[in-house]
Amino acid sequence: MESNNKSSSHAVFNIKLHIVFVTKYRRKTLAPELLEYLETAFGEILEGWRCKLIEFGGELDHIYLLVDIHPALDISVLINNLKTASARRTRNRFAEHLAPFYHKPLFWHRAYFVGSVGGVTLETIRAYVEAQGTEEHVHKAKAKSKTKSSA
Repeated sequence: MESNNKSSSHAVFNIKLHIVFVTKYRRKTLAPELLEYLETAFGEILEGWRCKLIEFGGELDHIYLLVDIHPALDISVLINNLKTASARRTRNRFAEHLAPFYHKPLFWHRAYFVGSVGGVTLETIRAYVEAQGTEEHVHKAKAKSKTKSSA
């Protein structure tokens, strides 16, 4: 199985977030051309934060991102920067298109969704954590070390 882990001088990490932004007042302003532009904009913004845009999608009134992030980030600061920078870029590039929808320089709703995404289920993690320190876990660890030393 391929590992997507990354490392820095003091950490090995693999952190992925699912992020959803909704347009202000749920206005249906995100035309296909605008969505295409937002995908590029989010990719560029995230690179500046040592992050990577893995997937992007959207509909007329919301977008969703799958992002690979660095562990040193404050998620709320990242989210606010993504919203601010993408809104500014979009308002500058699509001013005519957005003028009928927004009279103030607003674009994204204040609220957002962010969730962590992993390669295993919550039940798998829960079972792993519960097994730590149990006799069964100790026996399995000893058996693994015996087979490694005899090889």
